Amino acid sequence: MPSYLLQFSYAPETLAALIKRPADRKAVITKLAEQVGGKLVGYWLSFGEYDGVVIIEGGEAVGAAACSMAVSASGAFKAFKTTPLLTVEEGLAAMKKAGSLRYKPPSGKK
Repeated sequence: MPSYLLQFSYAPETLAALIKRPADRKAVITKLAEQVGGKLVGYWLSFGEYDGVVIIEGGEAVGAAACSMAVSASGAFKAFKTTPLLTVEEGLAAMKKAGSLRYKPPSGKK
């Protein structure tokens, strides 16, 4: 089952509104995840480059892209990043497959 990591940074106006009237956005995020066939695994606020992270499980790439587009288009965020996640097993399978590929880089060295 696919999982996605969503990282976001609030726009200054959005952050100002949340400071004025703090709100738990978990219900909104849960509903959004369900609309694209997913399930909210977790939602955290954070320090640093991003103000928060969300992990959604399920759905598919088109739904994840649609979610990212809708949220980004809202203007409430200065940054919004969606990263597909691989399970360890999927990562190992990708490593094995990568080992069997014949790829010649542009430099011609290999």
